[in-house]
Amino acid sequence: MSIGVDAASMGMSMAVTAHTNDVTSGYWNPAGLMHLEDKQASLMHASYFANIAQYNYAGFAMPIDDRSAAAVSLIRFGVDDILNTTELIDSQGNIDYNRISLFSAADYGLLVSYSRKMLFNDLRYGVNAKIIHRVIGKFASSWGFGFDLGLQYETKNEWKLGLMLRDITTTYNTWSIDKAEFEKIQNAIPGENQELPETSEATLPKAQFGVAKKFIIRHDYSILAATNLNMQFAKTNDIISTNFVSIDPAIGFEAGYLDLVFLRGGVGNFQQITQIDNSEKLSFQPNIGLGFKYKGIQVDYALTDLGNQSAALYSNIFSVKVDFGVFR
Repeated sequence: MSIGVDAASMGMSMAVTAHTNDVTSGYWNPAGLMHLEDKQASLMHASYFANIAQYNYAGFAMPIDDRSAAAVSLIRFGVDDILNTTELIDSQGNIDYNRISLFSAADYGLLVSYSRKMLFNDLRYGVNAKIIHRVIGKFASSWGFGFDLGLQYETKNEWKLGLMLRDITTTYNTWSIDKAEFEKIQNAIPGENQELPETSEATLPKAQFGVAKKFIIRHDYSILAATNLNMQFAKTNDIISTNFVSIDPAIGFEAGYLDLVFLRGGVGNFQQITQIDNSEKLSFQPNIGLGFKYKGIQVDYALTDLGNQSAALYSNIFSVKVDFGVFR
């Protein structure tokens, strides 16, 4: 749930909390759904770890009336066709490759979003109710529930401010483990003492504060500049780290021509990485992206971690958005 969605947003290093204004706002900041004028849909695909893991997203959003909007988003990150070798050796000690089976390990996230204008039209809020489902073959599965809260405000001189509070109630996941399958793992390697894992997980609250402004240059050209402060309320290896809060800044831009072609770039994910000699090295993640929009159909591409500067592995991300207003 922290990876992000949409190649356009990824190209800007996810510095989109303040200005997100389409169907993907259901993930980034549900308050941005109030910018919708008609129904929208979006799809995204990305491969990670040399095509081993697949990351997919689908979203749909629509205005309800002139003061409210709603969206549904579905995210899946999974590794499929994993070899299950727990029964490779039979009771007589013989290796039988016919006993190998396949399974998937996947995480699912379903977000239901609602957005509304406040009494002052410049202030908008949105909430997410989310369901988390995780599956590890026949071995175990879990369910979790949580809520997000988002705000957006636009000043008279068109500066945009955004605040996204994720997992505000703390998101809890409860696991159900198949003990019969777990016993096969315990007995797969003689002498190994596998203990039953914990059956509950908690995702602590996080906050994202963003500022953005779009500059128009000679009518045909535009530059959107944005920045985010991504905060975790714990001491981490972020570039700014205290016992109370750790902050990871992100900066992004989008250069547009005639609202038709877009060039994007950004840098974020600043981390202090401990080296093998215990020294620390500052790593960061530069991203670039391209976009094309014509008659309500937008296609975007992003390359994350350009030049392999970050501890994260780079990935090619593709997404498409469709505004159904063009078909009226």
